[in-house]
Amino acid sequence: MASLDDLKKRIASVKSTQKITKAMKMVAAAKLRRAQESAEKGRPYSEKMNNVILNLSNGISDKANAPRLLSGTGQDKVHLCVVMTSDRGLCGGFNSNIIKKAKNYFSNILNEGKDFKIITVGSKGNDQLKRAYGNKIIENISFKESKNANYFDADKVGKIVIKKFESGEFDICTIFYNQFKNVITQIPQAQQIIPLNNDEEKNNSEESYEFEPDEDEILGNLLPKNISTQIFKAMLENSASEQGSRMSAMDNATRNAGEMVDKLTIEYNRSRQAAITKELIEIISGAESL
Repeated sequence: MASLDDLKKRIASVKSTQKITKAMKMVAAAKLRRAQESAEKGRPYSEKMNNVILNLSNGISDKANAPRLLSGTGQDKVHLCVVMTSDRGLCGGFNSNIIKKAKNYFSNILNEGKDFKIITVGSKGNDQLKRAYGNKIIENISFKESKNANYFDADKVGKIVIKKFESGEFDICTIFYNQFKNVITQIPQAQQIIPLNNDEEKNNSEESYEFEPDEDEILGNLLPKNISTQIFKAMLENSASEQGSRMSAMDNATRNAGEMVDKLTIEYNRSRQAAITKELIEIISGAESL
């Protein structure tokens, strides 16, 4: 049984931890409001840009000479997986859920006899993936110094992806991130950005646009920007998901610390009562012996 002094120290230590987790929960809650608002504002823009590009692609007369960012290389032998996680921990299962989604994707690619390469955005994803897939990681990008998700960082990642695509290093690019739903729920996503996924084409077939200049010239400017935009959207979703997951995790940690303090306090009181009772018995026994 722990001594009274040890129990006192443990109670003080847990209370200090509880103060930290409570403060982290409040900070995450404050950041979540801004991050959620940014993520919700970014969704319509990225979706509309995808819709415009899909409509532009419908108007291309010579499909064989369409931009490679839109049509792809015609093969799917090598996949580039951009795994986007956080640079900081203490956010529950936020990073683990993204890594799990990515690992399932890797397994499917290997089962099909294809190859893949990995770009990690965020140190936590790199730390988890390098154990099993260290030889597949071709680049690790970290934005620890950036306080908030911004388009300049997204554009930096987008330019790296485009450069590797133009040099023929891969055929298909997919980004992995968490889509924010609410504080409790974040949904892992695998979104193909090169070539542009045409699954949405049927949903947008009724929309009609007239373009000036021609489709090819507009696509040449829009496609690189769209890649950075989709990556930026993923960063915004990740930012909101990270704060929501951290807020939930710190709330659970605060409550667990409170329960532990209660249990330790009860144990301390019982031990103290037992020690006092023992001392009284010794005093009474000594007095009777006289």
